[in-house]
Amino acid sequence: MQQILSGEGHLGQYNDSAFAPFRSRPAVCWTSIWDTRNAKFEACFLPVINFVPSVIAVLVLAWQIICLATSRQPQWLQPFVQEYHQPTVEDIGQPKRKWTIFTLSVTALSAVGFALNVTSAILVWPSLTAPLPAMTWLVAAGSVSVYMPRTVPYTVLIILTAQAVSDVIAVANGGDVSSDVNLDITIASLVIALLAIIVILCMPLRDPNMPAKEISQTFSEPTSSLRSPEDNLSLWQFMTVAWMAPLIRLGSKRQLEDEDVWQLAYEFQHRILHANFRELKGTVIQRLLRANGIDLVILTCLGLLELAANYAVPLLLQRLLASMEDFAAPKRAAATYAGLSLVVRLVACQSSVFSLWFGRRCYERSRGEMITMLYEKTLGRKMAFPPEIKDKTDVANGKTRAAANGSNGQAAKPKPGNESKGFMWNRVSRSMRNLLARKQDSEPVKEPASMGKILNLMRNDVYEVAQRFWEFQTLITKPLSCVLSIVLVVRFLGASSLLAVVLLLTCQVINVGIARILIFYEKKRRVATDVKLEFISQFVEAIRHLRWYGWQGHWLDQILSARQRELSLRVKSNVCNVVVAFFNTLGLDLTPVVAFFAYTVIAGKPLRVDIAFPAIQLFQMLTMALRDLPNLIIVITNAWVAVGRIEDFMAEPERQEMTTEALIGDSLAIEHASFSWPGTESQVLRDINISFPEGITLICGEVASGKTALLQALLGELDMSDGQLIRPREPVGYCAQTPWLQSMSIRENIIFSSPYDDKRYKDVLEACALTPDLAEMKAGDLSLIGENGIGLSGGQRARVALARAVYSRTRILLLDDPLSALDQQTAEAIVQKCFAGPLLKDRTVVLVTHRTDLRNAAAVPDKFIEDEHRAQGNVQARVYWEYIKAGKLRWWSVIVLILLLYRLISTLQNWFVKAWAEAYNERSSVLLVLLHKDTGVVKPSGLFGNLPPPEADNRPWLLWYLALSLGTSITYVISQAFFIVLVYVAGRTMFKDVMVRVAHATFRFYDVTPIGRLMNRMTSDIGVVDGGISYQLQSVVWLSLSWVTSVVIIASVTPAFLVFSAALTAAFILIFNRFLPTSQSLRRLETVSLTPLMSNFGALLNGLATVRAFCAQSRFQEKVFDVVDTFQKMDHFYWSLQAWLMYRFDALSALSTFLITILALATGVSPGLTAFLLAYANRFVTTTHMLCKQYGQLQMEFVSVERIVELLRLDQEPGGDIHPPAWWPSFSGDIVFDKVTIRYAPNLDPALSDVSFTVRGGSKTAIIGRTGSGKSTLALAMLATIVPESGQILVDNLNLAEVDKQLLRTRITFLAQDPVLFPGSMRQNLDPVGEHTDEACELVLRRVCERQGWKLDTKIEAGGRNLSQGQRQLVGLARAVLRRSAIIILDEATASIDRETAMQIQQVMHEEMKDSTVITIAHRLEAVKNADYCIVLGKGKVLKEGPAAEMLNGSTAPYDEAFAAGDG
Repeated sequence: MQQILSGEGHLGQYNDSAFAPFRSRPAVCWTSIWDTRNAKFEACFLPVINFVPSVIAVLVLAWQIICLATSRQPQWLQPFVQEYHQPTVEDIGQPKRKWTIFTLSVTALSAVGFALNVTSAILVWPSLTAPLPAMTWLVAAGSVSVYMPRTVPYTVLIILTAQAVSDVIAVANGGDVSSDVNLDITIASLVIALLAIIVILCMPLRDPNMPAKEISQTFSEPTSSLRSPEDNLSLWQFMTVAWMAPLIRLGSKRQLEDEDVWQLAYEFQHRILHANFRELKGTVIQRLLRANGIDLVILTCLGLLELAANYAVPLLLQRLLASMEDFAAPKRAAATYAGLSLVVRLVACQSSVFSLWFGRRCYERSRGEMITMLYEKTLGRKMAFPPEIKDKTDVANGKTRAAANGSNGQAAKPKPGNESKGFMWNRVSRSMRNLLARKQDSEPVKEPASMGKILNLMRNDVYEVAQRFWEFQTLITKPLSCVLSIVLVVRFLGASSLLAVVLLLTCQVINVGIARILIFYEKKRRVATDVKLEFISQFVEAIRHLRWYGWQGHWLDQILSARQRELSLRVKSNVCNVVVAFFNTLGLDLTPVVAFFAYTVIAGKPLRVDIAFPAIQLFQMLTMALRDLPNLIIVITNAWVAVGRIEDFMAEPERQEMTTEALIGDSLAIEHASFSWPGTESQVLRDINISFPEGITLICGEVASGKTALLQALLGELDMSDGQLIRPREPVGYCAQTPWLQSMSIRENIIFSSPYDDKRYKDVLEACALTPDLAEMKAGDLSLIGENGIGLSGGQRARVALARAVYSRTRILLLDDPLSALDQQTAEAIVQKCFAGPLLKDRTVVLVTHRTDLRNAAAVPDKFIEDEHRAQGNVQARVYWEYIKAGKLRWWSVIVLILLLYRLISTLQNWFVKAWAEAYNERSSVLLVLLHKDTGVVKPSGLFGNLPPPEADNRPWLLWYLALSLGTSITYVISQAFFIVLVYVAGRTMFKDVMVRVAHATFRFYDVTPIGRLMNRMTSDIGVVDGGISYQLQSVVWLSLSWVTSVVIIASVTPAFLVFSAALTAAFILIFNRFLPTSQSLRRLETVSLTPLMSNFGALLNGLATVRAFCAQSRFQEKVFDVVDTFQKMDHFYWSLQAWLMYRFDALSALSTFLITILALATGVSPGLTAFLLAYANRFVTTTHMLCKQYGQLQMEFVSVERIVELLRLDQEPGGDIHPPAWWPSFSGDIVFDKVTIRYAPNLDPALSDVSFTVRGGSKTAIIGRTGSGKSTLALAMLATIVPESGQILVDNLNLAEVDKQLLRTRITFLAQDPVLFPGSMRQNLDPVGEHTDEACELVLRRVCERQGWKLDTKIEAGGRNLSQGQRQLVGLARAVLRRSAIIILDEATASIDRETAMQIQQVMHEEMKDSTVITIAHRLEAVKNADYCIVLGKGKVLKEGPAAEMLNGSTAPYDEAFAAGDG
């Protein structure tokens, strides 16, 4: 040890000579800093520690001077979002700086500290280092006095913290202070520093002079009308997450509602984030890095701090055990190491809370920035249409490429004489070129993003990118963790231990190969999942139509087959995961075996306790780090792919403003212009030259003639290749052919983005014939109409959309066939009151119409969509039981037994290491020899007492350890394999049961359940059951067994631990019980708030043309800000609650481990037993901690099971007891309604009331009546989708209420106005269940759709998006002709078809269905004229019936009666 000139342990001893200051200057040592035996710093290093706070103070002072000189912070240090206070009149004349109680307190304490240290310096004068602490206090006092900070002075906090740490070290080395007086002064300085730190911790983080009326006061009742208290906290409240207390307190009393949750803090609000983010330039990733750079720097620093703290734990454990083995070391040394471990754990605890908060801020803000960016892009981009695909045959033959090169498709001939010489080389080089170019050649053409892709970008890709920002520090800490682990292992066990590292790396290399197989199956699994989701999406969207046709069974089989393929591939992926886990576990278990072999056999060293247990802990950390590296690469790759997809979407062309404002003449015109759909080259409109004068311009034409394209061209939605579009740059009132409505009230849909004008609003209602309909609704125009107006009839939807356009103040109206869904009298009334009325005066109206097209639907309830059910409190035990039953009890029993066996072997393995380390006749044995006054070799005793002493023969110990390690690995893999079986069985069972229940639910369920909600449950929630929930269940089972074994083992060693464990467990449970209710409420609110976000995107994509026509983009952008704020605030406060729990759990865990260590030291157990005890004590604390967290997470995951179980309890449609013969119904069978009364729900008025009539078999019957008269209800009643409340419906003498519903719907054909089409070929759409031959399908296609030029292989997109409404109706009519049912119900199946085409189709249908009973819900006069019988309905009753010829003695007599009844 270096000699100290002034004497060991003293700052210096001086004489009275003139040269004393120079002679007696204490020497400083750098090579011997820490005394490991006594657990304290060497006295010669104390001056350096004393010097550190002064250096920090000088650096802080220099930094402040630089900041004053530049008067500006570096840009990367400036926050991305900062709240500014606009000065008010009251602020004028107020001093910018003034004293506060905090600054006065810190200044006074700093002054006292300065005085004390000056006194200390005088006492030891003339030591040159003595004045340094006084300088530290002077800088602190000066900083506060000069700046008078109103918020936390971080620089002063850093200085005082450094001074406090220095004083603590000085006091801990109290014997090394020069005098008792200096020791007292040091203690006083420490107390003052701590008091000053406490004062600073109580200072606010936000300027108290800024207004705080919009911010919730800390610890006050939470409310959604105020911002989060995060905006106005003290540093201590921020560190401890104490500000969450009000929400926790309220959540423990009752279920939280949206009104109970604060608004997001200022820097999290998306309106502000988006405004700042859109100002940034560059690619998406560059903008994200600039916006969140400061958070990434903070996360990196915190990650490095946590890494250092985590790796300090095994080092301190090693020193603690070495101190216990060293009988010459004082007992205080072991306690000191335990105390240092406590400090390190508390530092890691605080750092993890900061990491979570800043990580979540980075994650939430980047996610929100991308979501709002995508939404803005969606609002402004061109409409998406897939690019045209060139002829594949030509491309394959090289024609396209050859022609482009001017070679006419002929390959270049080789030069004469070179054929043989270069043959092999040419083949090889061509193969290499093909291999290298394959990726480029096979790269698919980038298509414009579809609706599904945009939703996928928002739900998945945005998450992938944002998640990497949250975990940014792992990019640095994971690789660094591997390096640190290897370095420390070599330091502990020597260079020979690198053999173990090689083994670990070998296992990871093997896993890389397995991972390639896993990726192969995972890609196939994802494709299978996409196919399954496509089938489910079609099933959910078309469920009514599928059941009307009796096709749901076929679709169900398709879904279950797709599901089975997905599950099979999922099992293969999981098997690969299990193999990967096996090699990870094998590496973890065998690495210590190899390392201990190298250490004891190759190096010939004894395996001491202080080496064995810390080494095992290091190997565990190394294994985890190595195991995470491949996954880290995968997630980075996924994020990079996601960024590329987002960049591709952002690079899509914007919708260009092509209009030229007219100076003179018509304000709307097209001059010699040609247009094509975006993304296509073929022109849909060619050389159009037309002007639209003020007034109404009618546009007519046959199906697919370009009428809708013309309106889209006027809106600027098509690509204009030449010519000119003249239109004023102002909003346009647009009414689409398929009405687009939002999920809100009728009034809100009509007003849209215009201010409310009561008189104009009522005039519009009257002009659009909505007044009678609203009178029938209990809530009137305040009725919520559900998703896209699901609760309104087709005619009502069309009139609400028309009313929206008419109510607007726009000078130009573009109306795309708004009359097609209306009955004739309603259409005539709208023509008279609206089109010819004052509301359209002085306006330019372009009206697409077939003039006499009409439509109608059913009765209207006052609320169409039921609120999504949200369970309260804990997940009920029956939900867990449902999942357990789905997984089969026998599999659960086997898993529990295997896990018990695993835990037994694992415990035996740890006990074996303890026995092995204690068996050496080395340092630990010396103590035992002295205690027992014995001599000679100490032989092992206990469970492994029959093994030879390891000094004599080490091989049996290694073999035993190898056997136990293999046992743990094998039992672990077996347990994982059985978990795969369990998850497979449970997932398959629950999915099948859910699909069957949904497929046979009552039709009322489809009426009140939005598609988005049902899709969410059948995709996202099922996905949780397949994936995440298995991990959570497995974790809870593992942790439960680990907790029980830890308690039993520790209590058997130290019985006093039972009391401690009970108190500790009670503390954990108490904290957890405060956390759980609030976390469940927030998680459920989050799942519910996600639906509006998805619906908002879906609604925008469906109605984008309408939104842009009305220039309402900014309104919708504002709406998405509110929706994203609502969704993200639930997520934000849930994770803030997690930070609250983590801080308390981690702090309690650190304290518990410390107390257990002290308990072990106090009881005087052996070092080996102490190591064993600490290992299980640490496991006990960790498992108690993790068990609470995992149980809470399991509860969250089981919310998905809870939502699935709700579907398993759906009311089912009665199946029917009568199974009619194959010939039923006959072509001559009558349809009889006998006093039928039908209502949709008990609380609603009857849709049909006491209706009686008879339809003769083989007749053609027309049913007419205005909107809401009950026509569609009557049609659906014949399909038995609604069972009569009273009366009966007989078909060929059988009561439909008792007939098998599936058979009924396969034998009756119902054709709605909006037929559902599926993605695929025309053949698949005509006959989805494959009941007919290709020849029959082709014949029907020619008969019904001859003018369209379709073939059986013509491609149809989802929903028939590539077809017009009229063309979709033609496909539906072809289906009806193909089925040739005895009874056919046409619910205005030609409403969107022009008159000439409709007449031809009616002639075809008359010929093809001459023997069938045809019931037509008619809006056309021709339909009534061609009918044999006519029934007039009004308000759910039969007003008139009879032969059509008699009823048509006046051309519109039936309509007049129906309309009068409707008004009356």
